[in-house]
Amino acid sequence: MVVKRRNRLLSLESILDAALACIDESGRLTMAELATRLGTSPSSVYHHLPGRGAIIEALRERVGATIDSPAPDDHDWTGAISGWMHAYRRAMAAHPNLIPLLIAQPMTSESGLRSYDRVAGLLARAGVAGADIVPWITALDSFALGSAFDLTAPDQPWVVADRADLPALSAAVTAGPAGRRRADAAFELGLAALLEGVSRSAEA
Repeated sequence: MVVKRRNRLLSLESILDAALACIDESGRLTMAELATRLGTSPSSVYHHLPGRGAIIEALRERVGATIDSPAPDDHDWTGAISGWMHAYRRAMAAHPNLIPLLIAQPMTSESGLRSYDRVAGLLARAGVAGADIVPWITALDSFALGSAFDLTAPDQPWVVADRADLPALSAAVTAGPAGRRRADAAFELGLAALLEGVSRSAEA
């Protein structure tokens, strides 16, 4: 259904485009602000989606469509999960202000649920105990989202210049990478540690 108002065509895609623009710019989403951006009324938006929560889930579906889910029958579970984590981080880094809105409500997105189902299947086939699968998925999820946020951090998060009282941190900052190189190195180190932890859990 397409609603015409003020000589503009209102469609699901235009609503999602406007909603994502609101979030990218301000980190928030209200129906009033969304309707103003669209040049329409909140009631017209409700013809397409029942409310703010449904819009956020539709955005989860849209962003999730850019993330390649791991193949359900992939025997290289570490490679499959690693590829998923890299794609997940890239997708979330493109819209970091969306992250708090996504984690504030339960997931109903079909593509998102299927993606996590595949990750759960890979962990199960790797030998992870059933009771440990959700905690490991949560750990991977938290790390991917945190790493996406880290890409928005200052080039050097620690201000330690001329701080003789912080010798260890000052030396580490001087020796280490900065900016995107720091964020990427941290992601690779953390991901490797997580996958090693999964392996050890599976062997226990």
